Amino acid sequence: MTSNVVPIQRKSEPSLQPMMDLVAGGMNQVNAVILDRMQSRVPLIPELAGHLIAGGGKRLRPMLTLACAKLLDYPGDRHYKLSAAVEFIHTATLLHDDVVDGSGMRRGKRTANVIWGNPASVLVGDFLFTRSFELMVEDGSLRVLKILSSASAVIAEGEVNQLSAQRQIDTTEAKYLDIISAKTAALFSAACRIAAVVAERDESVEEALDAYGRYIGIAFQLVDDAIDYVSDEHTMGKDSGDDFRDGKVTLPVILAYARGSADERQFWKDAIEGRRVSDDDLVEARKLLLKHDAIADTLAKARLYGQQAIDVLGAFPNGKAKSALIEAVEFAIARAY
Repeated sequence: MTSNVVPIQRKSEPSLQPMMDLVAGGMNQVNAVILDRMQSRVPLIPELAGHLIAGGGKRLRPMLTLACAKLLDYPGDRHYKLSAAVEFIHTATLLHDDVVDGSGMRRGKRTANVIWGNPASVLVGDFLFTRSFELMVEDGSLRVLKILSSASAVIAEGEVNQLSAQRQIDTTEAKYLDIISAKTAALFSAACRIAAVVAERDESVEEALDAYGRYIGIAFQLVDDAIDYVSDEHTMGKDSGDDFRDGKVTLPVILAYARGSADERQFWKDAIEGRRVSDDDLVEARKLLLKHDAIADTLAKARLYGQQAIDVLGAFPNGKAKSALIEAVEFAIARAY
């Protein structure tokens, strides 16, 4: 099949609007499933779940499922429940992540663990995981169940791997990429891949959409990790420098540490191990990241993965769905600028 590569170049500002317009009708169906399945006879469950689900998230992962189904001209409705399952998995991991990280802000709002406490957040996260598996079982496809359950396991492995790397300044770039491939990209790739399953396409189409999802997921996380150091709460929806204070060794830190002088390397060691985490230390960290082009090179790597995602789509016919999927990649990258 002839590749039809579209480079990441666009005169207008990239936006998710084309994808949102493309899947608007489908997202109404997905949101109805989400609203229905987050209900419980225990009032705290929908109250806490609703706080995060209605908290301004873009629903990017379920939108990708719907857009990939459009790309394949799938005429059915199985993907609505499965898109809701994807969003429940994502929401559950966010609830658990905020507890693990001790986060106080998400999407510009107080986190559920701050309002209701850690035990409630963990348990409601568990509830949403079970709801996602109910939806998978109702779909009846063992193939779908395998893809989404495997992704859930990989996400958990990625989070544990990240926890083991926390405050470890000698974390390698390879380990970092392994972590974000698991904790972030796995659900992106699964969300895209299941569209090929419900559309009954062959393995090569599954693998292509899986690759698209994986590449955009990695690019998305690379951008997040870069702008954590240079953005503000309004842009990020959380406090700038959270990764720094939490001792997370992300790619910008790995690059700055590798390129730094002995004194600079000692600064990073002290900072990541929790001995230098004041606002002044964060300012110093930003100076070092800029000095050694660590932010720019992290974003360059994000663009590289983004281009790989776009290249994968070259095998698919042109149309609104393909254009929207390409612009979603461009939007993921453009958040840093």
